[in-house]
Amino acid sequence: MILVSNRLPITIDWTDDNLSLQPSAGGLVTALVPIIRTHGGCWVGSTGTDYEPRLSAVLNNWRATHNYSLHPVFMSAAEKECFYNGFSNQIIWPLFHGLSSRCRYDSVYWRSYRKANDKFAQALEGIWRSGDSVWIQDYHLMLMGECLRHRGFHSRIAYFHHIPFPAPDVFEALPWRAELLSGLMHYDVIGFQTLRDVRNFSASLRRFLEDTQITHLGKNLQVTAHGLSAKVGRYPVSIDFDEFAAPSNSTIDATAAAIARDAAGMKVVLGVDRLDYTKGILQRLDGFRTLLKTHSELRGLVTMFQIVIPSREDIPEYKQLKLDIEMSISEINGEYSTPGWIPIHYFHRSIPRDELLGFYRAAHVALVTPLRDGMNLVAKEFCAARTDDRGVLVLSEFAGAAEELGSGALVVNPNDADAVASSIYSALRMSESEQERRMNEMRFTIRTHDVFHWACSFARDTAAVGDEATVMASRMAGD
Repeated sequence: MILVSNRLPITIDWTDDNLSLQPSAGGLVTALVPIIRTHGGCWVGSTGTDYEPRLSAVLNNWRATHNYSLHPVFMSAAEKECFYNGFSNQIIWPLFHGLSSRCRYDSVYWRSYRKANDKFAQALEGIWRSGDSVWIQDYHLMLMGECLRHRGFHSRIAYFHHIPFPAPDVFEALPWRAELLSGLMHYDVIGFQTLRDVRNFSASLRRFLEDTQITHLGKNLQVTAHGLSAKVGRYPVSIDFDEFAAPSNSTIDATAAAIARDAAGMKVVLGVDRLDYTKGILQRLDGFRTLLKTHSELRGLVTMFQIVIPSREDIPEYKQLKLDIEMSISEINGEYSTPGWIPIHYFHRSIPRDELLGFYRAAHVALVTPLRDGMNLVAKEFCAARTDDRGVLVLSEFAGAAEELGSGALVVNPNDADAVASSIYSALRMSESEQERRMNEMRFTIRTHDVFHWACSFARDTAAVGDEATVMASRMAGD
């Protein structure tokens, strides 16, 4: 297996001029690491740095302890600024999340995006061998398939889109919409998180590529345009259920016990998010403030733990978002705190896996309320971690996870502070029997449709396109 993503699944830690590699956080890493760790292969991605000889040596040692190798793509500061910060995060990210007013359209960004995709394609030339299964990941690399074809790469290539795909009325704002769609058509299989994403993509093809033809192929679509053909389908990404349902250990127990001590008998509401304006953190805080305002009897009986994982803090907009979050928390705590009770506990740092499991298992309510999200694996992690079959998930209707977990969660519009407050109130008052019924339903869905089910389905459909991926699909199906 060859996985390709914008970044390698590691963070470089420099200490006293020495460097080490630490596993990265994030939904894409959470989903893909269990797959490649189990089946082996190579992960191709950027290190986020210029070439560094010492880093290459450390990366070469990765396979010895992780069962897969890392192949770096080194990006200069200028490339990172225009390709990553520019086109990927100032155009595609806000546009595909329905926030077109935040976009900064710049042709320099577009040219850099094309060049960066070709650079990734060039990196693949040196490691690919006949029979390898190649999976390209996410919106940073939508043109990589086209770049590979231009370099004479004729084997099967699959692409998975982790973020939402917008409706045509939103997508049409992109000046390079036709070029992007044409580039995507060079993949053999294109996967999306939800049926809505599949519909939006097919509708955009029909509107912006004149010769598009779409037919149903079982549960998938067969799409042809500009003389190219691709299979398009819904493959909701998931997690390694067993990893999050693992028995307690000293770290998990210690974290859960510390939270219980801090809560002192109060109900715990938990939010876990990467720092990003799409996660709806400010709107969630407004919902919690509304809860305290409208249900004064809960003051001193409920407390919120909000974890914000640092991300993209070199971008001014994200710096401002961090300040806005901290100001909102400060205002709520200043308005409602009493001796011995603080409404919101705030953590701005990465949380190790076992510590995070402690938070999940100590919480009574998880608030997963993004304004728009491809999937949001926090919702699935929380449910998988609840081995006691307790706890309530309050979930945004705009998260991809709502398509699978909507019947077990309390589904809300994150923009409606009153509705969020009402859902939290209902969650806090929910009987244990009702919690158990809902949690069992969600855990069953996640357990039976875990990340290995996702990968097997995607690999099997890729193999069905031709013989190049048959070996990979058979091996994964046998597992």
